Amino acid sequence: MTPSTITIDGPAASGKSTIGALLAERLGYLYFDTGVMYRAVTHVALSRAIPIDDESAVTRLAEEIRIDVLPPDVNDGRQYTVYADGCDVTWQIRSRAVDANVSPVSAYAGVRRAMTAQQRRIGQQGRVVMVGRDIGTVVLPEADLKIYLDASEEERAWRRCRERTQRGEQVDFEAVLCEICRRDEIDSTRTVAPLKKANDAIYIDSTGVAIPEVLARIIEIVKVRD
Repeated sequence: MTPSTITIDGPAASGKSTIGALLAERLGYLYFDTGVMYRAVTHVALSRAIPIDDESAVTRLAEEIRIDVLPPDVNDGRQYTVYADGCDVTWQIRSRAVDANVSPVSAYAGVRRAMTAQQRRIGQQGRVVMVGRDIGTVVLPEADLKIYLDASEEERAWRRCRERTQRGEQVDFEAVLCEICRRDEIDSTRTVAPLKKANDAIYIDSTGVAIPEVLARIIEIVKVRD
């Protein structure tokens, strides 16, 4: 049978969100980028002037806030629509401020517990492509197929620069590269659910590889598991 639960983990800007969305569309599955939950918590914390370094306050927010991830309801290039307490925050959660603060928020044990419970409930329904950093290791360790998508730091920094430029932002490559490196360190060394490849995940390096080629490779892997 075609894998019903597929996880794609990897570091920031490795291409996992783009590939995950395309794969889900090809299979007719739900696309669920779990990282948007942590981004939504971070955005709301910043907008409410909750100090990011106040773990207790941020955790309470994560336990109280309602986050919904739905199919896109606006034709503006979004892959999904994210609501935080009923407010559309789809693009706000991609801001530079959120980029700079989401890793500490996602490292808090209480925040991860609150988000993981919701993620598991959705994932265990099946026919889903879940994307994140700890999906194959923590959220859905029993997933039918696990992919770990990676790329060099420089490649990922250029991708993030192009993404921001397309949104009309002015970017500095070296600054973005520093952000990528800092986030990698935080994500891979945090005590709770660190970023790492699951033992049974298939490793794919997307450095210098076009999106269609990466997608084609994963589809072949899915077919083999079929």
